Amino acid sequence: FKLNMTPSTQRQTALAVVAAFNSMDVDSIISHRSPGCMRHILPSTLKLAPMNNTEYQTQLQKLIAVFLNFNLTVHDIVEDREAHRIVMWLKARADTLVGEYVNEYMWTLDFDDTGEKIIRQHEFVDTVMKRDFWPKLSAALKELRKSQMEEE
Repeated sequence: FKLNMTPSTQRQTALAVVAAFNSMDVDSIISHRSPGCMRHILPSTLKLAPMNNTEYQTQLQKLIAVFLNFNLTVHDIVEDREAHRIVMWLKARADTLVGEYVNEYMWTLDFDDTGEKIIRQHEFVDTVMKRDFWPKLSAALKELRKSQMEEE
């Protein structure tokens, strides 16, 4: 009995997305997604609409200016090659205007038959961070934009 230790194409793709996040390379993040890929933020109690690639890219572009020293770490990967699916437990850390950002995610990534493109992403987020951190960050960004407009 011999195990095949070669990482699958879909695992290589998933890890390439993590690497793209760590270098904040939005074009690379999006390049690993199929044209019709949708990102679903969960739990559904957050009532966040799914995002297509254009919406996701716009959101990521805004976050580049906000997060410094962003680091995404994979803590576990479960792969189902036959179902073309990978589930990852990730932790994120970054510096922001309002202090340290620390979050945890569970990503379920569904891939096309080649394993090269993500066709659907379900992302569970830390609801405490969503509830407590994001409003503070949003308020600080509004103040920053307001002061920048007054300076012009």
